[in-house]
Amino acid sequence: MKQFFISTFIVLLALNIADAQEYKKQLKAANKTLAKYYLDPVANKANLDEAIASINTIFSADDAKADPEAWITKGQIFNEIAKAEMNKKVISDQLKQEFTLPTPQAGLNALESFEKAMSMAVKKSQTKDALAGIRESEDHLNNIGITYFQIQDYANSYLNFKASLKSHDILKTNKEASRLDDAMVKNDQVFYTAYAGYNSEYKNETLPLFESLYAGGKAQPFVYEALFNLAADKKDITKAMEYLAAGRAANPDDNGLLFAEINFYLKEGKLDILTDKLKAAIAKEPDNVSVYTTLGNVYDQLNQQERTAGNIAKADEYFNLAFDYFKQSLEKDPKNFDATYSQGALYYNKAASMTAKLNELSNDYSSAGTKKYNEIKAEMDGYFKQALPYFISAEQLDPKDQNTMIALKEIYARSGELNKSTEYKNKLEALGGN
Repeated sequence: MKQFFISTFIVLLALNIADAQEYKKQLKAANKTLAKYYLDPVANKANLDEAIASINTIFSADDAKADPEAWITKGQIFNEIAKAEMNKKVISDQLKQEFTLPTPQAGLNALESFEKAMSMAVKKSQTKDALAGIRESEDHLNNIGITYFQIQDYANSYLNFKASLKSHDILKTNKEASRLDDAMVKNDQVFYTAYAGYNSEYKNETLPLFESLYAGGKAQPFVYEALFNLAADKKDITKAMEYLAAGRAANPDDNGLLFAEINFYLKEGKLDILTDKLKAAIAKEPDNVSVYTTLGNVYDQLNQQERTAGNIAKADEYFNLAFDYFKQSLEKDPKNFDATYSQGALYYNKAASMTAKLNELSNDYSSAGTKKYNEIKAEMDGYFKQALPYFISAEQLDPKDQNTMIALKEIYARSGELNKSTEYKNKLEALGGN
């Protein structure tokens, strides 16, 4: 019986060794398949797909998952993939040919594999090999991050740059050299990581990165702008203004901070404060058409607020200021749709604001009431008539703008030109509007 148990144990041990040998053979086979891919990453993409599918199958087995050597091999494979694809990218750029990285996660997969290997290493040599792999993947992650940054794929850029910073931290913890040992290089890496994240869905993750740049001193103007916006988004207005003041003091001529503040006041609806900010922006960028248009829109909103409150004299003052800034915008860019449409909208909304009073008077059949009704209606119709040429011009600039068509349809209906009104009704329906 004892002999039987010994024999059974030997058989099971042999089977386990055989299984271990099998997944190692499969890893070698995957490497060979990848070797064909490396020869021509474009023509031999099927070899890449086959190799990665094989690797995924191998690591579905518990034995492979528990083997640091296997994880090191997996990391090395993905490092080689990243290297081959980046080399192909460089050559393609030189030849002015398009090339999209077939394996965008290669650097990330490599780092993850080496981290796994380190977490279960039982030999110094395994830790050493994993760290060597991380040092290599650090370069690949940076290059892949740059590649995505250049095409403004900021999400993928951020993930790779962030992993590069993580690689640096691992290497430093283990007293190994890193490409980010140079303080200036690391500072740049942190900045571009933060910038990429800020301009992607990972925006809210970037606060610690920007804070580290701010704490380091001599931060780029965008650091202050981002910190201002992040704090404002969290309704920490005191902190936001602290960052803004620091940014203005450090970079008095930077327009990014000014426009960040303008956008903040726009969102907050603090229009009276905003007008001064926009005038300052015009003084700094006198050829920036959008600033004139924005200031015109701000004055228009103030005009509508005062008109609704019954302060007609003040409303007319804001109306004239709005019209003047739209006019200045068109002097710089005669084909600016927003300014053209907005001039028409000024008159249209002024006319529309009179309909409530007109409806009120429609029930007054006295001679005085009828006279007042006719006076207001004539004034209202006059404003609609003044709006018409601006909307016609706006339609010529953007024939598919539905708001323009709605305005034209209503104006023609009010003036009794029903054929023209129906024409715009049909145009709207063709575009899916009402």
